[in-house]
Amino acid sequence: MPAYRLVPACKDYLWGGHRRLREEFGVASDLDPLAEAWVLSCHPDGPSVLANGPYAGRTLPQYLAEAGPAALGKNCAGFAQFPLLVKLIDAEQSLSVQVHPSDEYALREEGQYGKTEMWVVLAAEPGAFLYYGFEREVSRQEFAQSIQDGSLTSLLHKAPVKPGDVFFIPAGTLHAIGAGMVIAEVQQNSNVTYRVYDYGRLGADGKPRALHIQKALEVTHCGPAPRMEFGPHLGSCRYFTTDLRTGPFEGECGPDSFLALLAVEGQGSLACGGEEQPVAPGSCFFLPAGSGRYLVEGACKMLAIFVQDPMENPAGI
Repeated sequence: MPAYRLVPACKDYLWGGHRRLREEFGVASDLDPLAEAWVLSCHPDGPSVLANGPYAGRTLPQYLAEAGPAALGKNCAGFAQFPLLVKLIDAEQSLSVQVHPSDEYALREEGQYGKTEMWVVLAAEPGAFLYYGFEREVSRQEFAQSIQDGSLTSLLHKAPVKPGDVFFIPAGTLHAIGAGMVIAEVQQNSNVTYRVYDYGRLGADGKPRALHIQKALEVTHCGPAPRMEFGPHLGSCRYFTTDLRTGPFEGECGPDSFLALLAVEGQGSLACGGEEQPVAPGSCFFLPAGSGRYLVEGACKMLAIFVQDPMENPAGI
């Protein structure tokens, strides 16, 4: 079977950029700003669409409903829904300081799963930074007071960034993507975000954007982001594992898991199932489990994303 090239769903959030996703990552969209491209998504808020093969024109959820569980692979058998979502994010302005809940809390309060995620920095302007957990342990009371008096960012760990940096953000970690960067985000299949601080910005309706302070106080880990090791992987949890592959390379997509390949740098080609397709930054492909051998040629870099056997997950998340 072929590798399915995916057409992303796009978002025009107010902090987004105006050209980089189009010009540097080939995202076709008339939205302005163009903040996010959901390059691999089964989420109802923005499913991606298959561009080639016998299912061309159908959404990824529609394809998977027809193809059945075998297309996801044996490692996905325990999931009630598709496990992950992959985005390209162009932050011309800083995103809000925010937190995502755990599965337990989100299922109880929101009716969907929580959100552990990871970021791979693809581009960063000089001086770009992000917030990643607290600089030190703080009390719940101190956290709440800092939100009220506007001093929250003084408590947060400010991390300078450069292309190639990787950050893993377990649910409960307070964070914010800063201005002037493009990142690839691999996350759980969830759209639950609790905003804590938004720099006093107004939304499209001219009113301050909603904050979710009480829920954030209930779910936030009030300390530094945990240090984690993922062995040979960029990041890993039960919902996704991400590797960086540099072309040329080849591999096999077996029956254990589907494989997503997202090109982040360079040019090349992908051959799978008797079909060869061009690869350029922003190209994202879905290989159903059992697709067999594939070959990537050319000087390109790709994120390879799959679901690992839970027994082999080095982080235990």
